[in-house]
Amino acid sequence: MALDAAHAAAASQHYPSGALYVVATPIGNLADISLRALHLLKLADCIACEDTRHTQSLLRAYGVDKSAHQLLALHQHNEAQTAQMVIERLRLGQRIAYVSDAGTPAISDPGARLVAAVRGACLLALALPGASSVTAALSVAGIATDQADSGQFVFVGFLSSKATVRAREIAGLAHEHRAVVLLEAPHRIEALAAALAELGDRPVTISRELTKQFEETATVQAKAMTAWLQEQPNRSRGEFVVVLHPVSVPVDATTEQRVLALLLAELPLKTAVKLTAEITGASRNTLYDAALALRKSMP
Repeated sequence: MALDAAHAAAASQHYPSGALYVVATPIGNLADISLRALHLLKLADCIACEDTRHTQSLLRAYGVDKSAHQLLALHQHNEAQTAQMVIERLRLGQRIAYVSDAGTPAISDPGARLVAAVRGACLLALALPGASSVTAALSVAGIATDQADSGQFVFVGFLSSKATVRAREIAGLAHEHRAVVLLEAPHRIEALAAALAELGDRPVTISRELTKQFEETATVQAKAMTAWLQEQPNRSRGEFVVVLHPVSVPVDATTEQRVLALLLAELPLKTAVKLTAEITGASRNTLYDAALALRKSMP
């Protein structure tokens, strides 16, 4: 049984009493729960959750038995008030888990105010990491560049539902040189696609229904996102993660060479290359070759 495996794998760790445990749950596939999460959910005196009915169904799927009075509803409409109830229970020495409906709490989900209140009361808040739609989508977006900031991304989450505000937000992201992660609901995805068309040829990776039976990931140009959605009726269904690929930073070769030469005169080659890449955004490999050539020409 999963609970037996969870106990064997996780029971030896110390789980302090009087602590809040922020627990990641699957974003779709029930098999993506961690053994430590299962052990903690069984151990917890109380589970605060975004939706008690949803969480009770989730617990039953794993054979975790919790009574109704051990579940505490904590969502975006009551988070500030209910956080005080959680703090009172923590001060009594209870172990309390918090789960959102799916994924890692407090990431475009309730939980951030709860954690802030718990930490503000000088009580423990501990993370049990796991599924996240953000990192899942980034991992299959296939973003690889030679720029110095390759691998960096900006998490934006949901843009405004108001068309004029959303257009301003997208205009502000048009020149972002890092990847941008957006979230969207099925009833708004076509409106987002129409707005993103303003980004023209910029590559966009669309992930829908991540980890579920009919999950799909595709990379298209921003201006073609609407057409991609309309190719199949089912493509407007499910929860979406949309990754805007980085905008290439144009490199001024003259400036790059000047910065590299100045740094080479004072610093070791590898350090000069590293700093020049950070300053100009140029490829380290290209700079390394240029540095070798410059070093040979130096008196």
